[in-house]
Amino acid sequence: MMSIELTSEHGCFGGVQGFYRMASAACGGPMRFAVFQPPQARGGRVPVLYFLAGLTCSEETATIKAGAQRVAAELGLMLVMPDTSPRDTGFEGATGDWEFGEAAGFYLDATQAPWSARFRMERHVVHELPAVLTDHFPADPSRCGIFGHSMGGHGALTLALRHPDRYRSLSAFAPIVAPSQVPWGQKAFARYLGDHHRAWAEHDACELVRRRPFGGPILVDQGLDDKFLATQLQPERFEAACAEAGQALTLRRHAGYDHGYYFVASFIEDHLRHHAAQLA
Repeated sequence: MMSIELTSEHGCFGGVQGFYRMASAACGGPMRFAVFQPPQARGGRVPVLYFLAGLTCSEETATIKAGAQRVAAELGLMLVMPDTSPRDTGFEGATGDWEFGEAAGFYLDATQAPWSARFRMERHVVHELPAVLTDHFPADPSRCGIFGHSMGGHGALTLALRHPDRYRSLSAFAPIVAPSQVPWGQKAFARYLGDHHRAWAEHDACELVRRRPFGGPILVDQGLDDKFLATQLQPERFEAACAEAGQALTLRRHAGYDHGYYFVASFIEDHLRHHAAQLA
């Protein structure tokens, strides 16, 4: 059993909001994560919903800003927020650029040095963290969903499409849906994966959904006042790919909303209820 270290715990809507740290073999060092245990967890194992945060963020961002705990407590959902990358790696170029490196792991396993030694976020999120949750928390590993925001929306879509046996529900806020085609993804993929465009396609939601659609409906929300909409997000690409693949998709566009957590908090309840229905 892998040990974890408690950083802090707080009563929250009848449950417990905790912050923890673990020694990660996948990421070659300590990794932080947050877990909200709903009140129903005192009576047995409950469904688990992973939230992946975006560029510049951490395990604290959605935990503090999204306002998800109240509805998660009502629905009996355990919320898990991992950090967005390993920290204090010492790699040249890992800090100083908010679009790449620490706090910008892109939820993949890097194959290029030096990143391949520490930046193995796919392995951490999909395999390592669930094992810790099963060992230390009343998490039901057979009922897991995943969602996220921006880079984390990219991570949610690609991890669910790559590991359909792991996740029964899926949604995203303002996701990077075609990283192979936009500057954020191209910068990260070139450094993490090298000049191997077949490898890039394996972490591109538009490419993946055409080949292997998700087994359930996908919910995506996008703000129309998002300054990254045209250059980095381009949800119409995913909409077209899902239509081509026969993938059930609800893509909602919202006037007056930008890329931040006021947007996420405005629609988080809809996402939690979407997941609860699939995980029931």
